[in-house]
Amino acid sequence: MSRVIALWSGGKDAMLALCLARELGHEVVALVTFAPPNPHFLAHPLPLVRRQAEALNLPHRLVTITAPFEQGYEEALAGLQREWKIEGVVTGDIDRVDGADNWICARSRPLGLKVHQPLWQQTRQSLLEQLHTQGIVAHLSCVDTRVLAPDWVGRILDADTLAELQQLAAEQGFDASGEQGEYHTMVTDGPGFAAPLTLENWRVERQDHLAYLARAI
Repeated sequence: MSRVIALWSGGKDAMLALCLARELGHEVVALVTFAPPNPHFLAHPLPLVRRQAEALNLPHRLVTITAPFEQGYEEALAGLQREWKIEGVVTGDIDRVDGADNWICARSRPLGLKVHQPLWQQTRQSLLEQLHTQGIVAHLSCVDTRVLAPDWVGRILDADTLAELQQLAAEQGFDASGEQGEYHTMVTDGPGFAAPLTLENWRVERQDHLAYLARAI
């Protein structure tokens, strides 16, 4: 058992990693989101991220990172290490993206922080099935319209949606878990939630090749 923070986007992989880390006996003391100055996340709106943290009864820390990024991340992690007395970091990383080495592992190594990656290189089928076995409810919050039609935005990743998604992925050759940016999700319920979150007054908007959920004014 170790004392850890969980890197948090609010999506399905972050939530599944949190669940599995707890099952492994780690004490998750906070959720942490790294961001640039004045962040505006299309796929992971910060107001909803904060509501997730409240529902999970965990502190949420938004940490601003500036260039040079290697130094910025290491200084931020060192500050979190001192503040929370942590021994490790939990991430929802599944695999290498574009063949690059894992960024958080590289930044944590000089600090002696252990990076826990409970989803790392599991099969896509297993990861998607675990969403249901864990009771995680996730909505598609953003899609790349070069891969998925805009009407996928807002859909819940239930059994029917997952089956359709996996069939399309097999036919078209994209990553069924969205690891290459095909789609992003936001979780509205799961283990540890005091109550499910509701998505009210949201609409689908477009930006370049992306379609995403935006709060209606």
